[in-house]
Amino acid sequence: MTSSRRLGLAVAVALAGCTSFSPDGGFSEVARLTRERVGQVPAFVRSAEDAELVRTRMAELLSRPITADSAVEIALLNNPGLQARFRELGIAEADLVQAGRLRNPVFGFVDLASPDAYKIERSLVFELASLITLPGRLAIQRTRFEQAQLEAAADAVMLAAQARRAWIAAVASRQQAVYAAQVGDAADAAAELARRMMKAGNFSRLARMREETFSAEATAQLARARHREVADREQLLRVLGLSGNGASFALPDRLPDLPGRPTEPADAEGLALRTRLDVQAAERASAALAQSLGLTRVSRFTDGLDVGYANMSERGEARKSGYELAIALPVFDLGDAQVARAEARYRQAVSQAAQVAVDARSQVRETYSAYRTSYELARHYRDEVVPLARRVSEEQLYRYNGMLIGTFELLADARDRIRSVTGAIEALRDFWVADTDLQVALTGGAPAGAPLLRTVAAPTRSAGGGH
Repeated sequence: MTSSRRLGLAVAVALAGCTSFSPDGGFSEVARLTRERVGQVPAFVRSAEDAELVRTRMAELLSRPITADSAVEIALLNNPGLQARFRELGIAEADLVQAGRLRNPVFGFVDLASPDAYKIERSLVFELASLITLPGRLAIQRTRFEQAQLEAAADAVMLAAQARRAWIAAVASRQQAVYAAQVGDAADAAAELARRMMKAGNFSRLARMREETFSAEATAQLARARHREVADREQLLRVLGLSGNGASFALPDRLPDLPGRPTEPADAEGLALRTRLDVQAAERASAALAQSLGLTRVSRFTDGLDVGYANMSERGEARKSGYELAIALPVFDLGDAQVARAEARYRQAVSQAAQVAVDARSQVRETYSAYRTSYELARHYRDEVVPLARRVSEEQLYRYNGMLIGTFELLADARDRIRSVTGAIEALRDFWVADTDLQVALTGGAPAGAPLLRTVAAPTRSAGGGH
């Protein structure tokens, strides 16, 4: 081989080996993006040592009541669906490494023999088109790998938000179930007292039926509350990826208190466009297709370009060496359809990226409105509704002690307070859900899961309120 041929082969081999697998499969970037947005680092279990570290940390977290932050950490460590999603990083990196390698050369051997002659042909053919397009293909797959990292981080952020929402719902349901049980006990006691007083001739049949009706309604509400507690706990279990012994975790008795003041992010829409992972992933997708369009325009006539070394031996003749060149002639296919397809896909990606940006702005405005509204509602219940109900109850108690009202008038007032307390729990739950949705809308992507703002039922008079 001549020196120029040797140099060309050396360059081809060097280019083919310039891309290799990273030690962590690109996961460190996913961990960084996730930590910046949720304050927790996900785990990617790729070995027995990783699995043991996760088990040790899980045992530590489950040994005490689960908080919102520990629920997020457990989900990022233990959710099987997230682990499956991280495996797609390996697929994307394999595509990247493959794009950085030349296609294998083809060795050809022909042996033609007869009784008085023989002829042997040998060839080593390289696909020159793959060498020419290698830098472009490598750039495209690198951009797509970055897109895969962004999407994996977005999934981790979304899972963290789901874990936080599920924890909020589970704690609120537990709190409501406890309160519903207390209401049920009080209602049963009132109904029994009404029955005894009617037998003694001190209570009307209608008044007794009102108390029994309230007791029956309280029993139904308790059943619903207990089922909701079970359903929300199971939802939390699914998000955390727990089963078996891990399903026996403990939860706090109540939700965290309302913060002193609401969050007021500066330039929320601009922050979302700069930091949201779905916006960045859409931009990477359009960039990859732009690179693909440029590569398609360049390679439309070079896809069938092969070059190689040829050698022929024949009896009675000197060995002959030379080169072989094969090129596809653009007679029937000029490559215009490939270019048109690539251009259409690129323009489609640009439009999709623009729509993602429009949605991001709108979602930030919507989630912030839900956040502020739910904060004001929760504060209204905390500062106005519940204190008023408490003061009314205290006044009624004074009246009862002064024998100005009877037992059942006092109980009727207590029932009105029940709705105030229940509404306060629901309003606080909705605030923390809205807070989670706002953080996701600012940094992760489209909020998902529970509605942005639940409607709290308006207070109505109880069945016994007419006493």
